Amino acid sequence: MEQKLSTKEEYVKRINVIVEYINNHLGENIDLGILSEMSGFSPWHFHRIVRAFLGEPIGAFITRMRVETAARLLRYSELPVQDIAFRVGYDVPSSLSKSFRLFYGISPNQYRKNKNYTIMKPIELRPDLPLEIEEKVLAPQQVIYVRLAGAYVNLDYSAAWQRLWNHVREENLFAPEVGHLCIYHDDPKVTEPDKLRTDVCLALPRVGKPKGEVGVKEVAGGKYAIFRYRGPYSNLHAVYDTIYLKWIPERGYKLGNTPGFEKYLNHPDHVKPEDLVTEVYIPVE
Repeated sequence: MEQKLSTKEEYVKRINVIVEYINNHLGENIDLGILSEMSGFSPWHFHRIVRAFLGEPIGAFITRMRVETAARLLRYSELPVQDIAFRVGYDVPSSLSKSFRLFYGISPNQYRKNKNYTIMKPIELRPDLPLEIEEKVLAPQQVIYVRLAGAYVNLDYSAAWQRLWNHVREENLFAPEVGHLCIYHDDPKVTEPDKLRTDVCLALPRVGKPKGEVGVKEVAGGKYAIFRYRGPYSNLHAVYDTIYLKWIPERGYKLGNTPGFEKYLNHPDHVKPEDLVTEVYIPVE
C-alpha cells in the first residue's frame, strides 16, 4: 500500500511545481490564477500558503526572480538592456529600470558600465586556480531533486543526498551509474543569503514520479562549457567569479538561457579536500 504523504510533503510538492513554472516562464505574463490552479490550493488560501513556504508573497517572488535574472544577464552577457527587459518579462526597459533601482539603488545601464560596482559580495578573480576546460553537447538528463533554501555554505547537503537515496530505495530506482548534481538557481552576489535556492539532484535513467519533497524534472541538454576544478569546495565561489569574469569573455561564449549545474566526481568523506573534483557546467551558445 502506498504511504500517504504528510501535509507538509504534499505542499512542498505543489510549491515545487509552481516555482519551476515561474523559472521557465519569466519572459511571459504569469497569471496568478493559473498558478493557483496548478498548485491545487484553493484561491482563498493560495497566497498565504505560498508566502509561508517561499518566505515572501508570490508577486514579490516573481519580481525578485526577474530582477535578479536581469542582474546576472547584465553582468555576464552582452545582450542589450532592452532585450534583457523583454527576456525577464518587462514590456519596456523603463519598467525594468524602476524595479532594478528599487532593489539595488542603481540603474541597469549604470550597473553594466561600472564593472567595479558590486551589489553584495566582492568579486574574487583567481586565474591561478587549476581549471580544465572543454565543450560538450549534452543530452537532457532526468533527475530527482530536493530543493533547499539558504546560504550555500550553510546547507545540509548530506541530509538532502540521504533523502534522495532513501527515495531511490523506496521506489526501486537503482542504476549502475548515478550522477550527483546541484543546480544553484541564484547568484549570491545579487540575492540575499536566505533567498538562495539549491536543487540537490540525482541523475538517473529512470526517475519515476514526484513524491513529497522529492521532485522530478529534466536538466536541459545542449551545448555546455565544462570547467573541471580540483580542490576544496571552499574555493568554488572564486571558481565561479573566474569563469564568468575571465574565461567566458575571453573565449567569446554567449550564455545560454538555462541554469547551469555542478557535478561531483568524488566524495568528501573519501578523499582529501585538495583532491575533490567538481565539474561546473555553464550552458553556452
